[in-house]
Amino acid sequence: MTRILAVLGPTNTGKTHFAMERMLAHASGMIGFPLRLLARENYDRVVKLKGAASVALITGEEKIVPPHPRWLICTVESMPLDRRVAFLAVDEIQLCADPERGHIFTDRLLHARGDAETLFLGAETIRPLIRRLVPGVEFMSRPRFSQLTHVGAKKLGRLPPRSVVVAFSAAEVYAMAEFVRRSRGGAAVVLGALSPRTRNAQVGMYQAGEVDYIVATDAIGMGLNMDVDHVAFAALRKFDGRAPRPLEPAEIAQIAGRAGRHMNDGTFGTTMDAGTIAPEIALQVENHRFDPLKTLYWRNADLRFASVAALLSSLDRPPDKPGLLRARDADDQLALAALAQDEEVARLANHPERVRLLWEVCRIPDFRKVMDESHTRLLGRIFRHLAAPAGRLPTDWLAENIKRIDRTDGELDTIVQRIANIRTWTYVSHRGDWLADSAHWQEVTRGVEDRLSDALHQRLTNRFVDKRTAVLVRRMRDGDGMEAEIRPEGEVRVEGEYVGRLAGFRFEADKAETGAAARTMLAAALRALQPEVERRLAQALSDPPEAFDLTADGLSWRGEPLARLTPGADALHPQVEAPLGDLLPPKGRERLRRRLGEVVPAWLAARLPSLFRLAEAPLSGPARGLAHQLAEGLGSMPGGESLVRTLSKEDSLALARLDIRVGRHGLYIPALLKPKAQDLRALLWSVHAEAPAPAVPGPRPAVLMADGVPTTFYEAVGYGVLGRVAIRRDVLERFAALARACAHHGTFQPDHAMHSALGLGPAATESVLEGLGYVRAAEGFRTGKKPRRKIQPEKPSDSPFAVLKKPR
Repeated sequence: MTRILAVLGPTNTGKTHFAMERMLAHASGMIGFPLRLLARENYDRVVKLKGAASVALITGEEKIVPPHPRWLICTVESMPLDRRVAFLAVDEIQLCADPERGHIFTDRLLHARGDAETLFLGAETIRPLIRRLVPGVEFMSRPRFSQLTHVGAKKLGRLPPRSVVVAFSAAEVYAMAEFVRRSRGGAAVVLGALSPRTRNAQVGMYQAGEVDYIVATDAIGMGLNMDVDHVAFAALRKFDGRAPRPLEPAEIAQIAGRAGRHMNDGTFGTTMDAGTIAPEIALQVENHRFDPLKTLYWRNADLRFASVAALLSSLDRPPDKPGLLRARDADDQLALAALAQDEEVARLANHPERVRLLWEVCRIPDFRKVMDESHTRLLGRIFRHLAAPAGRLPTDWLAENIKRIDRTDGELDTIVQRIANIRTWTYVSHRGDWLADSAHWQEVTRGVEDRLSDALHQRLTNRFVDKRTAVLVRRMRDGDGMEAEIRPEGEVRVEGEYVGRLAGFRFEADKAETGAAARTMLAAALRALQPEVERRLAQALSDPPEAFDLTADGLSWRGEPLARLTPGADALHPQVEAPLGDLLPPKGRERLRRRLGEVVPAWLAARLPSLFRLAEAPLSGPARGLAHQLAEGLGSMPGGESLVRTLSKEDSLALARLDIRVGRHGLYIPALLKPKAQDLRALLWSVHAEAPAPAVPGPRPAVLMADGVPTTFYEAVGYGVLGRVAIRRDVLERFAALARACAHHGTFQPDHAMHSALGLGPAATESVLEGLGYVRAAEGFRTGKKPRRKIQPEKPSDSPFAVLKKPR
């Protein structure tokens, strides 16, 4: 007589490992798992131990059956119960209470037996019902290897590494995975709709440490073996196929039990807007104590195939044992009821063999989980082909259906849909009695599923994994030193990953990232670039003024912006703000600011020596005052004869030695009228005025004033303003002398040399003449008529600078 043993306990108790050891101790054995993924995982494990010739894999979509296998690894639905084995086991037997699949597990509980030993593995909640329904059963309780502790709610961005976030819809999973990608570098994604190949690839990425987080549906709770430290529930309600409902404490425990691996303790809690787990439920989960199951789902397995009506009637038969509840109509039963209404199907299903065939067709799973009319129509077409005289699915029709699915373009949901569709044909391909060459079609469908699975893994990785941020987060968490490479153009790579650009002491993070990812890159740069920042700081503190430059953006160092300039006491003495740069430490920033305060005056003195000489010149009286005003005016200023008369002969000679020209209409230094000097004067005016510098007139002797440009700007760059015209100071003095000469001769003719003296045309020349006081002369210049009386010239100046020279 077979020994029946129920091995019960929470997750992480080694129940499956115990069952596998017991199976391999027998000459033959069979074990049923709740997921194809788990069946494949354990099949690979046994193959390594016993060799491929001794082990078979049997699932709805995959069959690897050598000629004489000793051990069979199956999904629960695919267990060949007509095959005698010494040992038989069913994993997760508490799924007898699952509304959708429970009747399958209950059937195995009641009828599946090994000749020598039978094991049922599951939760303690099913103990009373197993005792009632299975005579002679023995029980073994296995304690959890590690502790599971409730830690309350945590923000999604603050979950510890090696965490699983659990949601209950694909949309929620995608949204949270996107958040984790931005904040922590990425997450693996696990959905029930993923193929085993895709799910393995995603979990493998997590196990390998490429990402520290998994975002998953509750599919994660069914036996996936991973190194998880924390499980966070993003919701505490789920849609069970009919309506939303709260999670049962045992369901929370099944999912939370993924935390803690072997002897490592684990924690669980909530995140996002899930609220908190009630204290009494958290205590139940921690202590693994739950209310026992009261009923198990059951469906009659003793079916009658005399007719479709008889089959439907036998499926509706109620259970005859207490503790069993008739399962709600499953997908296969619903499909049968729908096809029974089809007149052609009803006509073809006219004897028991055809009814049995129709039932086998209806049991083809709807892997899309939508159970709409399209799936029922497909089942009807399959049945019609199989009921035809050939008794096989047409090769061309099969090839056409598979070809439509064999595409890897499209978005995530599109590829997931195609995987669900190809799984239907994979299931069909394993029916050797339905196809002419089932082995060929098994290979074809497996290839399509593999290609789609790889494409889906790639799409998920591209969308939800930022490998650069993940690498940086991991290295910062580990606390190791990080290697930074700064390329000549300023490109920065940390641990081989491009993170941004280093400009002086300012780190410009890669603009492709924002928010938390940008902050992560900045934090990584701060740590990795510290040695380089220290080197640059030492160099900047010791570099001569020639290594710096003043530009429209402020003070730069070795071609990179370093600090902004602010107004000082006058335009010639701007102040330096604190240096730019997130990478500078506070003390280093202050040292550099003081150094730049020394660099700027030295740099300006080297380029505007004539201005800086004024402060040191041995002048006294009016000459010193003029020199001071000239320095404040950046090398030029307006003035008239009254200003000239205040100067003594000695003052005038002293100013001349300083290369200052004193004219009837102003003072200027010829060297500062050159283009480079003018550009620098414009820059200094811009800093002092706290306004953008307009375009400098350059070598042009005169220009019409631009709209909105203040007079002070033209004065600052060496131009005098008369009317609407700005004239360079040296040109203004020459033009005024020419005007005096013309006035002395009593004529201003349009064809006179004055017509082109300014290069601006008659109207501008007239404006300047009016500005000089020659109103009548201006009128004559405009009309070409001679004035009625002789125009009196201006009195000659007594100044030794009356004869003007061009700028050197």
